[in-house]
Amino acid sequence: MKPISRRQALLLGGVGVAGTAAGSVGLIWTLTSREAPATGSDLAQPPEERSINGQLEVRLEAAPGQLLLAGRQAAALGYNGGIPGPTLRLRAGDVLKIGLVNKLLQTTNLHVHGLHVSPEGNGDNVFVAVDPGGTFDYAYELPEDHPPGVYWYHPHHHGMVADQIFAGLFGAIIVEDPEPIEVSAERVLVISDTTLDGMGNIPEVPEMDRMMGREGELILVNGQSNPHISARPGQRERWRIINTCVSRYLRLRLDGQQLQLLGMDSGRFPTPRTVNELLLTPGNRADLLVTTTTGDSTLLALYQNRRTMPGMVGSGAGARNPADQSDSTALATLRVAGEPAAAPRAVPAQQGPADLRSAPVAARRQIVLATGMGMGMGGGMMRFTINGREFDEARTDTTVAAGGVEEWTLINTSPMDHPFHLHVWPMQIIEEDGAGTNAALWQDVVNVPANGRVRVRVAFKDFRGRSAYHCHILDHEDLGMMAAIEVR
Repeated sequence: MKPISRRQALLLGGVGVAGTAAGSVGLIWTLTSREAPATGSDLAQPPEERSINGQLEVRLEAAPGQLLLAGRQAAALGYNGGIPGPTLRLRAGDVLKIGLVNKLLQTTNLHVHGLHVSPEGNGDNVFVAVDPGGTFDYAYELPEDHPPGVYWYHPHHHGMVADQIFAGLFGAIIVEDPEPIEVSAERVLVISDTTLDGMGNIPEVPEMDRMMGREGELILVNGQSNPHISARPGQRERWRIINTCVSRYLRLRLDGQQLQLLGMDSGRFPTPRTVNELLLTPGNRADLLVTTTTGDSTLLALYQNRRTMPGMVGSGAGARNPADQSDSTALATLRVAGEPAAAPRAVPAQQGPADLRSAPVAARRQIVLATGMGMGMGGGMMRFTINGREFDEARTDTTVAAGGVEEWTLINTSPMDHPFHLHVWPMQIIEEDGAGTNAALWQDVVNVPANGRVRVRVAFKDFRGRSAYHCHILDHEDLGMMAAIEVR
């Protein structure tokens, strides 16, 4: 087994081999070879915390531990002792208070991905640093018109984001509908990936894999490998799907079942769209209705080629050639049998999002995502930049006037795809590689294909303050592909 690095020992903070390397009394799992993941258990749901009378107050403890992943004990990180952390259920207008407790041996913080809340002070402020042993009290006030949908939370301390998420720090946030949609079951599916060695530890990631964007050998749903879901025919279920993978694109299929998409990220369609396939880049979410048909169906993650740099060959799953990739991975198995269920009521019409295509534009900008040779922030052979610069927390790269609508052209000059994420303010996609959109399509993570471009518009409303935008291949973010934005 490759000796564990100091970085990995600090990450896991005294658990397993990492703990021994750090000089603490660690628990060592004694397997000497890798085990196949345990499959076939019933899909488990993360514990839930719901707002009451307009407020939800929770404590999130980020800590190392021996946690269950793919049916085996693993030296990993979790919120409140689990992977994923608890699901937080809110309503528009609520106040969410989170007391973050850092029991790691690394600095951390918290980002509420996709929520339209203030980035200032103890809001969604990614420039906060919570040192080991420290605590920080976050408070987020959701606007009264906050879009319903699927969101998530995870660490965002620059340079450590990919490692901490890969080790298990993430959880779901649900903003409920003003008018409920009738379903027989609602399931949260938090999809993640990681790699475990024969002793249940997460091995150090080679530098080449960081530059590629790591992809773990295990793809999990709620920390489980290919769990089973049981339903009766004719049921309508609601699946809240989140791609929390560091770098992996998820092209999802569930053949044999009727799928209707309510929306992506914070965007919502006026009426559900029938789909056969979904592409979720890292950070994307899908709000999906599944109407069941008798028989077994498998939720598959099909291989998606996100391209690479010419000549780059790494040692991990994130660096393999397309020819080496399996066609698909079974994420979950849906078994539909028994007496048919009564037909559900029609889905009520949803309030469609605003449409900025005819809005006056206060400013136009180009945001250029690029890779190039050089030492880079991570000490590797490649630089990851936005508009020619690697991230510097002390520098503000973009200043925006509050209240205006801006049009950004996202340009990717590199030969690999980059999913672009803007904090706090969602983006309306206006044009993709020269083709205009025919509907109001809103996302907070937008894929910019290799050597391609996407045009978006952003309404910088409701909040002022300093925040960030970056590539959501989180290794690329940690290596410098991030910038600071201030709205004032």
